[in-house]
Amino acid sequence: MKILEKFNKYDRSKPVVVAMSGGVDSSVAAVLLKLAGFDVIGITMKTWGFMEVGGAPKHESGCCSLDAIFDAKSVAVQYNFPHFTVDFTENFKETVIENFIDEYLHGRTPNPCIVCNREVKWGDLIEEAEKLGAYYIATGHYAKIVYDEKTRRFKLKSDFMNRKDQAYALWGLTQEFLARTIFPLENLTKEEVRALANEFKIRPANKPESQEICFVADNDYGRFLKEKFEERKIEIKKGDLIYHGKKVGEHKGIPFYTIGQRRGIDVALGKPVYVKSISIGDNIIELGDAEELICKRFSMNKVNYVSVSELQPGDEVYVKVRYSDRPGKAKIFSVEDDLIILDLIDEKRAVTPGQSSVLYDEEGFLLVGGIILKDLTDESKVN
Repeated sequence: MKILEKFNKYDRSKPVVVAMSGGVDSSVAAVLLKLAGFDVIGITMKTWGFMEVGGAPKHESGCCSLDAIFDAKSVAVQYNFPHFTVDFTENFKETVIENFIDEYLHGRTPNPCIVCNREVKWGDLIEEAEKLGAYYIATGHYAKIVYDEKTRRFKLKSDFMNRKDQAYALWGLTQEFLARTIFPLENLTKEEVRALANEFKIRPANKPESQEICFVADNDYGRFLKEKFEERKIEIKKGDLIYHGKKVGEHKGIPFYTIGQRRGIDVALGKPVYVKSISIGDNIIELGDAEELICKRFSMNKVNYVSVSELQPGDEVYVKVRYSDRPGKAKIFSVEDDLIILDLIDEKRAVTPGQSSVLYDEEGFLLVGGIILKDLTDESKVN
């Protein structure tokens, strides 16, 4: 198969561990590596269970379910490579779920996939690979790694104009992680992967895509947070909803709101209003009109440089501020240690603290990612 030629740049003498979720993407990734002559080891990571997170559907078929483990194992048996299920639930709980809860408690809106990719899917998986004598790890992400001889960096590239750009959630990966990673689905589309799955006659061929946040199976974040707060005996206080300086209602608790939210506010003002800002200290949620959510400048911290080692004030980039966001043009206003301030050439709406801001160049290389810290639009008006 001509498609296997792309693996020539890798050392086939080094075994590869494939993270297998039981879905079509990771299954095809594993089979492609096997057909390319790699010594493949499949691993399904058990990171949570419905007993711990609640919201279980009548039929458990998502990732970490018995069905998912069985689907991954069936591919391994069919193509004759070993498969193991490894329990990462304790670390997942401590690093992903606890961070998710804590961020909402502090009025921020987290993206747990970022933390999971860095700390569990790569951090823990590489450790497990070393135990099994493997060097490489592989996943079913639609992204491409390119080594730049000039800068001596591993660069990450994707179809960043795509609303389902998966590299967005990979900005936390280090150079060490990228050096040991293979993305077998690079340059392929979802349709092409499904066609390959049917050609390979594997069980997950027509399996539907998984949801965005795996451990909130019913997609009810309010239910999940409420249960976790009750378990921890955390009291969530109600507070004032303020619109243009006047109290217009009462909110249910800071953690149950996010910037830009319209539904569930439960106030009747004769027009749509949105969550404009969240004040933890005052326990106040400020509402505003749609035009008040327009952002022109914001800051990001906890940055990780990926395809470049630095950025300079004045550099023009493309930025995404949420997974499904369309990239917009921006200019670097300032860079200081772990803080980047961006001026948005293409203004964005509801830039939300806690979410990830990811910067790309015009070719689609992921330059740097970080956590949105603060909307600085008012500051931009005086500069």
